[in-house]
Amino acid sequence: MSNKYINIYNNLVNLTRNKELYKYLSKEDTFSDRLLIFLFHFAFFLMTFKKSSDKKTLQNIFDFIFRQLEVSIREIGYGDASINKKMKNYVNTFYDILSKIEGWSNMSKLEKNEILNNYLSLDNEPNDLVDYFDNYMLKLSNSTLNSFINV
Repeated sequence: MSNKYINIYNNLVNLTRNKELYKYLSKEDTFSDRLLIFLFHFAFFLMTFKKSSDKKTLQNIFDFIFRQLEVSIREIGYGDASINKKMKNYVNTFYDILSKIEGWSNMSKLEKNEILNNYLSLDNEPNDLVDYFDNYMLKLSNSTLNSFINV
């Protein structure tokens, strides 16, 4: 397996480790919450670069990221039988997130909060997590895909 996209994966993991993101959860964060926040970061990443990048490159990044997730889940100790089912659920959840955030920049803060709240148990009121993802998208749009690959 090529490690060409390892910098993208590591950046997404580091962003997901930001403890500030979890203060908006209405419960203690879990592996599932962390994975969902990772998937949101990755969805915004792909959505931002889909217009300006080669589809084959983005597909290779997608494949690499989900292979890395599978390796990580195996390291946690899940058995082979449950990994395939879990990975299928994670991929379906990812595609669902992608479809929901498609018009993100044209949505109100309340609509954005509702999307996040559908996946994460957030406090009901719009919060800084929406602003965080708005700023993340802005940062992505001011960067190139190669700047993430060649870090």
